[in-house]
Amino acid sequence: MTRYDAVVVGAGHNGLTAATYLARAGLEVLVLERLDHVGGAAVSTQAFPDFPTRLSRYSYLVSLLPDQIVTDLGLDVRFSSRATASYSPVVRDGRATGLLVERAESERTRASFRELTGSDEEYDAWRAFYAEVAGLAHRVAPTLTQPLATEGQVREDVAAETWRDIVEQPLGVAIERRFRDDLVRGVVATDALIGTFASLHDPSLVQNRCFLYHLVGNGTGEWRVPVGGMGAVTDALARAATSAGAEIVTGAGVSAIRPGADGAEIVWHDGAREQSVTARHVLANVAPWVLRILLGEGEDPATKPQGAQLKINLLLSRLPRLRSGVDPAAAFSGTLHLAESYPELEAAWAAASRGEVPDPLPGEVYCHSLTDSSILGEVPEGTHTLTYFGLHTPASLFAHDPAGMKDTAVKHALASLDAVLDEPLDSVVMRDASGNPCIEAKIPQDVEAELAMPGGHIFHGDLEWPWAASRARLETPAERWGVQTDHGAVLLCGSGARRGGAVSGIGGHNAAQAVLES
Repeated sequence: MTRYDAVVVGAGHNGLTAATYLARAGLEVLVLERLDHVGGAAVSTQAFPDFPTRLSRYSYLVSLLPDQIVTDLGLDVRFSSRATASYSPVVRDGRATGLLVERAESERTRASFRELTGSDEEYDAWRAFYAEVAGLAHRVAPTLTQPLATEGQVREDVAAETWRDIVEQPLGVAIERRFRDDLVRGVVATDALIGTFASLHDPSLVQNRCFLYHLVGNGTGEWRVPVGGMGAVTDALARAATSAGAEIVTGAGVSAIRPGADGAEIVWHDGAREQSVTARHVLANVAPWVLRILLGEGEDPATKPQGAQLKINLLLSRLPRLRSGVDPAAAFSGTLHLAESYPELEAAWAAASRGEVPDPLPGEVYCHSLTDSSILGEVPEGTHTLTYFGLHTPASLFAHDPAGMKDTAVKHALASLDAVLDEPLDSVVMRDASGNPCIEAKIPQDVEAELAMPGGHIFHGDLEWPWAASRARLETPAERWGVQTDHGAVLLCGSGARRGGAVSGIGGHNAAQAVLES
């Protein structure tokens, strides 16, 4: 075909979501993907060739994907809850201890707060704060798959103190006012810094927006493990798209989008020759910065996003023991916080701002195989995966010496983990047939090179509030759904759309609804 109703540029999870909705509505849909496979960052990979284990190489947990989208598209995918919400090891008065937070909190969680802080005050403050955040999440979550609500509409249903703490002033102000213990403060603060390089007192409030997105998913904010790995989510979406009639072409690197009076021309190269089609609508599942290049506007280094994460995947012969004596299965099954007390987080941000790799390096560790052993394959008994996600590692740190600074960052990250272990991590890291440790690391430059995310920014750019300003223009379907560009035929359908970010399908859903409404 030479003309389609809609062409989707990029077969990541949002692009596949949009294609499925449109194809099910009877539109002729073409999806063009630069890589030789679909999924973008939501893929499972055999990272270590000598072992069959399939790791979620880039994105790794799911929270923001609405149950509505799973139901609408009939996705054959399951998500499992982690028994532990988080464990944060720390040394207090020379004694190794830690803070355990259960997913379904019981007296054990309260006792852990009491043992750490000496009273129930911090736990009571914790419960009160997250009850207020839950109220905001319950208000916002249903709006994510609806035309944009305005700030005034959302605000009128939210307590004034909650709105002030989360939306109007830097999050650090509320954290310092509500909590006294530095470790508790840090555990709260980390959700504001995943993939976001900022101080807790940044006046832009980018950290506040990141915090909200991490706690709003499906009204609960729970982050779950996709059974079968992130690739299972992509596989389910790809099946849904092709079953609905969408045509998916891989190895098709789009080089230009040329809007016209009645749609747009899309140009790509298939490895042998240049091809083009026209479409009434183009849904861009690429970062807005990349879209501007495809539209012929050129690169603008001043506005290029900057990612800020270090991702390390490991394969272990068994889980290591912790100095605190806590059961490793409990500590690693949720989010294990490393060097993430409040002062450590701010010190790390300051160090990275000076161009130094933070030491200690704050980060979080997850063991997905404790929740979903199906990803392991046929491996020796006791084998487990481990995923590390480092904070305050902006792309600028690695710009002048990517290999050298990456090596330094990995050493600092593993040292942060070794600091809380009762045995060296190296003693349980598996080796391949050549004796190399099963450790794979990705810095923002790797993410950009492999996934075309500018600056390696996992959200395609800074997150926006998931509502419209009270006086925003909401006249067109694209404006009402938060997917508009400067060209009427071209819509954002990825993480760079308003209410994008993370593995959610929301950007794809909303772009499709804007097309159908038009």
